[in-house]
Amino acid sequence: MPFRALSRLTHTQAVFLMVAVTLMWSIAGVVSRQLESAARFEVTFWRSAFTALSLLVILPLWRAADRANGVLASEPGQGLLQRHWGVLPRSRAFWVSGVCWSVMFTAFMLALTFTTVANVLIIMSVGPLFTALLARFMLGQTLAVRTWLAIVAAGAGIVYMYGSQFLQAFGDATVDTGSLIAGSLIALCVPIAGAINWTVVQRSQTQGEKIDLVPSVLLGGVISSLLTLPLALPFNATGADVAWLGMLGLVQLAIPCALAVVCARSLKAPEVSLLALLEVIFGILLAWLGAGEAPGREVLVGGTLVIGALFINELLGWRSRSGAPRIQTLQASQRAD
Repeated sequence: MPFRALSRLTHTQAVFLMVAVTLMWSIAGVVSRQLESAARFEVTFWRSAFTALSLLVILPLWRAADRANGVLASEPGQGLLQRHWGVLPRSRAFWVSGVCWSVMFTAFMLALTFTTVANVLIIMSVGPLFTALLARFMLGQTLAVRTWLAIVAAGAGIVYMYGSQFLQAFGDATVDTGSLIAGSLIALCVPIAGAINWTVVQRSQTQGEKIDLVPSVLLGGVISSLLTLPLALPFNATGADVAWLGMLGLVQLAIPCALAVVCARSLKAPEVSLLALLEVIFGILLAWLGAGEAPGREVLVGGTLVIGALFINELLGWRSRSGAPRIQTLQASQRAD
């Protein structure tokens, strides 16, 4: 990975790189449909384990390059874990962030085994609105009228999408209503954990504590793999399954998470939020083309309302939020924009 080039991204390069990041994020759904025999918790275990292993290799190289480029300062008294992997064992926020990442890793893959890719991705997309609500009550941040309207519109889209599916499921004995409900509730854990993660990190950073999100991703992968290992035994995955899941750990999580952090140095919060919505579109499209999982009419209508509400909210807030706080990394917090 050209770490030196990544430390000097132009705005245009950061935009294109963020688009590539969302495309990498979006492959989880279609890849999960290629698995032959890996069970639910085994799927989560392998992906989380490979994510952790990948970051164990990537982080030291990345941090060494940043120190060489002056992006990351070398501080005296740093332990081995902190210097090479950015681990902050004494930071409560670091551990909370790692737990939140582990919840997101686990819930996302589990949800995909219960319901469709489109359902999971659309539920996940409301994360920014959950974050805004939590920040309103935990950090005292004021919500603009447009955000309240976006919350109502997105809620209406989700109610329509799932209400229509539930009505159809209750009238069709071949549809597994239980899986639909379980998958939806599990998927809901992802944006909730994400909102908590962002709020905790932002609160810590405003209080002067430096939290680097990528090492938190590493911690999340470790926690998720350790928790799901007992539930994953005995292993049933084929060699092909393990290869697919290994690719997800590296290409769908470790690399794009690191690259997203790099993009956040050059892009404002509204830009990142808008570009991140491409994951939903890419994910549904890839599952449709690569796994024949065509979204139904109610998903398309409800999902369009949700994504449209999020898009308009971010677009209208472009100017007003251009200087708003965003999730930063340790490296980004040490640079002047």
